Amino acid sequence: MHCQHQTGTAITADDLPLRNSFAQLPPAFYTRLIPTPLPAPYFVAASGPAAALVGLDVRELENDDFLALFSGNRVAARSEPLAAVYSGHQFGVWAGQLGDGRAILLGDLATANGPMELQLKGSGKTPYSRMGDGRAVLRSSIREFLCSEAMAALGIPTTRALVLTGSNQPVIRETIETASVVTRMSPSFVRFGSFEHWHSRNKPDELRVLADYVIDNFYPELGTGPERYAKLLREVTQRTAQLIAQWQAVGFMHGVMNTDNMSILGLTLDYGPFGFMEAFDPDHICNHTDSHGRYSYANQPPVGHWNCYALANALLPLIGKVEDAQQALDVYQPAFTKKIDELLHAKLGLATNEEGDRELLDETFKLMQDNHADFTLFFRRLGALQVDAPEHDAPLRDLFIDRAGFDAWAVRYRERLRREHSVDTVRREHMMRTNPKYILRNYLAQVAIERAQNDDFSEVRKLLSVLEHPYDDQPENDAYAALPPDWASHLEVSCSS
Repeated sequence: MHCQHQTGTAITADDLPLRNSFAQLPPAFYTRLIPTPLPAPYFVAASGPAAALVGLDVRELENDDFLALFSGNRVAARSEPLAAVYSGHQFGVWAGQLGDGRAILLGDLATANGPMELQLKGSGKTPYSRMGDGRAVLRSSIREFLCSEAMAALGIPTTRALVLTGSNQPVIRETIETASVVTRMSPSFVRFGSFEHWHSRNKPDELRVLADYVIDNFYPELGTGPERYAKLLREVTQRTAQLIAQWQAVGFMHGVMNTDNMSILGLTLDYGPFGFMEAFDPDHICNHTDSHGRYSYANQPPVGHWNCYALANALLPLIGKVEDAQQALDVYQPAFTKKIDELLHAKLGLATNEEGDRELLDETFKLMQDNHADFTLFFRRLGALQVDAPEHDAPLRDLFIDRAGFDAWAVRYRERLRREHSVDTVRREHMMRTNPKYILRNYLAQVAIERAQNDDFSEVRKLLSVLEHPYDDQPENDAYAALPPDWASHLEVSCSS
């Protein structure tokens, strides 16, 4: 049972060439422990693109030795498994110590683009589990597995998902469900909350050790001088702003933007009660637990900024001057504005910038909101609009109840396209590469989950294959791009998701 690693040498699953740079930090940063075995594990799915990143052959990942490794039933010879400690703000309130309550880091594999850590999520209790059981359920693991890979295919920075395994072991949530483990990948799982932990405990030495580790391993271009910490804050702030602009542009809602769920590398991290916008509503709350709407779609950009302030506060002992920290934070709004403006121009097929574009964008979203137009379908169908043929607008126009309102908007939009001499075929090609046809709608995930709960994993794998190519037309898979059925509006996801 072999896989072909990137070096070209055949290796077995229990002898992966793992190292663990995080394990070289002082013992206070983690607890070493082995995963809790998963009884009678079974293979659910694996991601080919994720496997390729770490030089593994996806076809081999369901073999018994890999199944054991990625279910927590075997520890690779070179692995130094551990659970990391961190703290954080949850829903804007300081929550104190948190940590990897159900995740265990196995180590990292060398890749052409640097190390990639492998982490088992749902692998049993750790010292940071608090009142939890350390397990993940099949339902939530399928959602994380699919969305991690869907976001990567959309071109949005994210942690990855390599393998999904399951077991008939019962796990109690709102109902009795079954256990699952998802193997996640990321260059690092260090979070904003990792820094908040040491700042809250008044441990400047540990704070510095962690900051130096992150800079040396992931931001070496920031140099070695004392100003490196302000530079780190600036870089993370900019990456965070750009990431959230990308979320907004595809209608993605994270659902739990706590500081312990914010990646120090600017990646989308921890997929829980996420959602993709369907009927457009900027105040939409995808997380049923979020009763005050802190993490609504419209609030994601300011919450991202707030989280960067929390990181700045944690790094202040290293940065030294409040003014330097504030200067680093000041890049957030310009970075977000520039990125979202660039993305929205691309979504509308606009190749140039005009003074009145902001008004056009505002009118577009107002029209979508008033008509509850489907976010993804609107932008995808907009790519087929012909400047001189409004008689062919029906597929797009049918998304709107107020047809006269759409027609008036379309006149203004066409005038804007004519001013930049837009060519239909060229614009359409660009817009098809910008506006996805396929996203992970909640109802699609739910169908896959329900089949998987009845031991049929084919829909998980099929949905993964569709989402791996979100911009391709895939006419044979048109059903996956359709408006959601009526029953989908009753689906709710919460923090248990």
